[in-house]
Amino acid sequence: MINDRFKDMLNEKSVIRSISERASARKREIGADHVFDFSIGNPNVACPSQFTDAMLDLYSTEPPHALHGYSPSTGILSVRQAMADSLNRRFGMDYEAMHLFPTSGATGALAHAFRAVTKPGDEIVTFAPFFPEYQPYVEGTGATLTVVPPDTERFQIDFDAFERTLNPKVAAVLINTPNNPSGTVYSAETLEALADMLRAKQREFGHDIFLISDEPYREIVFDGAEQPYPARFYDNTLTCYSFSKSLSLPGERIGYVAVNPRATDADLLVPMFAQISRTIGHNCPSSSMQLAVARVLDDTSDLSIYETNMNIIYDALVDLGFTVQRPGGTFYIFPKALEEDANAFARKAMDYDLYMVPSDSFGMPGYLRISYCLETDQVRRGAERLREFVTEVYGG
Repeated sequence: MINDRFKDMLNEKSVIRSISERASARKREIGADHVFDFSIGNPNVACPSQFTDAMLDLYSTEPPHALHGYSPSTGILSVRQAMADSLNRRFGMDYEAMHLFPTSGATGALAHAFRAVTKPGDEIVTFAPFFPEYQPYVEGTGATLTVVPPDTERFQIDFDAFERTLNPKVAAVLINTPNNPSGTVYSAETLEALADMLRAKQREFGHDIFLISDEPYREIVFDGAEQPYPARFYDNTLTCYSFSKSLSLPGERIGYVAVNPRATDADLLVPMFAQISRTIGHNCPSSSMQLAVARVLDDTSDLSIYETNMNIIYDALVDLGFTVQRPGGTFYIFPKALEEDANAFARKAMDYDLYMVPSDSFGMPGYLRISYCLETDQVRRGAERLREFVTEVYGG
């Protein structure tokens, strides 16, 4: 007999994927240039030439068994050391190779982190708006995802609401900064206040509360700013990272979990991750991909394109009268829809071949996630199409 749980999930497909599939069908019908697909966050800038050069060199010089053989269950030691060195150099940390665990992207990193520090029945707290896939990720562990209502003014943490949410069943807190979908960057002040509250609640409840920091957009920050490194503020931090955005390698599925060396049982967590892999069929990312990213850890794609695109779409939204917070990073913007029902707004926009994601599944109804990882000319023309839509339908 098939598993009814996963059968039921067929009727609960990701709204992001569903809208993207609809946009793709429309592109086949009328041509991609005439469709403005702002639905999915699929990096569109080229990977850096250094990465391509590294791959070519590896395939030219390394023995086949090094490229294609199984890696150790905890990842290739030299890669883990290179990752530790890069993080130490960039963020003033003191990681060793033993604290790094390569994974199949940020999703794989989260899957291990959740299971390592929770048990079925525990709670993981996160903050709206949040990436909708967190829900099935957490449910798959037997834990429960508890969502803190948003601070709609700045999309920083509402600490009063957060404190009301915390209870002895909370084993972990999940943050995502820069944030998908809002583009918000948590400030140092926010992270310090978060750390203070978690330390106080650890003492009150008498058990660890881990901070799981989901950071795939860490390098995409605007206005010359930087994302403060959350693990610098709180010892019990597991950092989950992906190279999908920084190096424009989403299809390669390569990332890691970094365990703060001062975390409880820090020396045990990576070996525990290897045991978790046995239960979820993870079995390490590709050996060649581990070796390749280890050569370009401090490099990125030309991420400035996203800031250019953000400014185009942000200026258009403001000019059209949308309520919208200017993103501090990522390649998303999160305006309030021009009517209460964001789903209705998004359906009407499709008549103009504009594809945006309504925000219900992000834990914050009434908004839209617009992904602007498109060619800049497409973003400009999409902004004009948006103007046409709003003017004709809403009298903007």
